[in-house]
Amino acid sequence: MMAEVSGRPRLIVGISGASGVIYGARLLELLQPLAVETHLVITRAAEVTLALETDIKPAALRSRADFVHGIGDLAAPISSGSFQTIGMIVAPCSIRSMAEIATGVTTTLLSRAADVVLKERRRLVLLVRETPLHTGHLRTLTALSEMGAVIAPPVPAFYAKPQSLTEMIDQTLGRVLDLFNLDTGRVKRWGEPPLAEDQPPAAANAHATHQGRT
Repeated sequence: MMAEVSGRPRLIVGISGASGVIYGARLLELLQPLAVETHLVITRAAEVTLALETDIKPAALRSRADFVHGIGDLAAPISSGSFQTIGMIVAPCSIRSMAEIATGVTTTLLSRAADVVLKERRRLVLLVRETPLHTGHLRTLTALSEMGAVIAPPVPAFYAKPQSLTEMIDQTLGRVLDLFNLDTGRVKRWGEPPLAEDQPPAAANAHATHQGRT
């Protein structure tokens, strides 16, 4: 059963303190035009990273979500399995958050919400942002995968020939949202025609005409 309010599925977005906070910020932007109700939880470390890596203010980031929950609010709706969601994306996911989720020793709402998603057998996607990884990290990631989490490091897809950092980020996040059957319309898919915005006008028109004939 899909969790809905006013016809919209609920998706939790967690942003932790690892480098790459732009992934979480951009994810919220990509979700805005989609029929999804977003619930944001952001760690204090992530707010520090936000200031170091971007010009986005915390208030502006929060305004991109439908609902925002305090990192210490362990009584928030997303801390309970009875609050139905389609899952959670942690972007980026720090090693500390990864470890908390894996052990079930949750000290923040972010790790608690992720733990709930796992126990309810919902989709949990972790954009773990760390390199290189030692054996302890790898064993923890293996444990999370065995529990049902999807480990999705934000690795660039160079076959998409990104022309900017935004295109590179959008490709990664679009593939993450594919896991929830959410299409941003920005993913360059292998073996499929280029996106209309990437084609010369004549080529785009020719493709549209061909599509109309089939």
